[in-house]
Amino acid sequence: MENNKAFEYTYSAKEQEEIEKIKRKYLPKEESKLELLRKLDRQVTRKGEVVSLILGVVGCLIMGGGMSMCMVWIDSLLIPGILLGILGAVTMGMAYPAYTRITQKERARLAPQILALTEEIGQ
Repeated sequence: MENNKAFEYTYSAKEQEEIEKIKRKYLPKEESKLELLRKLDRQVTRKGEVVSLILGVVGCLIMGGGMSMCMVWIDSLLIPGILLGILGAVTMGMAYPAYTRITQKERARLAPQILALTEEIGQ
């Protein structure tokens, strides 16, 4: 009788990678300092983006209403339509200055936290 006590091992990198991927889904998320830094960096511009988008869309709708008044009711609502269109254009024009001002304020507010995190990560 032959006594073959051989050890067989098969390794598949793809299987191990898939197992690790599934395992990471169910582990509690630990926020690293780099992820926190990215989150703070996104937070600097997010509020300005939201406000500027709202101003742009509202201004566009107001201007469109003014244009409609001018084109459809040209005999009776031409002047109010022009004024409403100008108001809409001014509102749209305020979107970018609002973005820059809000972003500057948020950058000044979050700068100490971001700089402290970059110092911690860099060491």
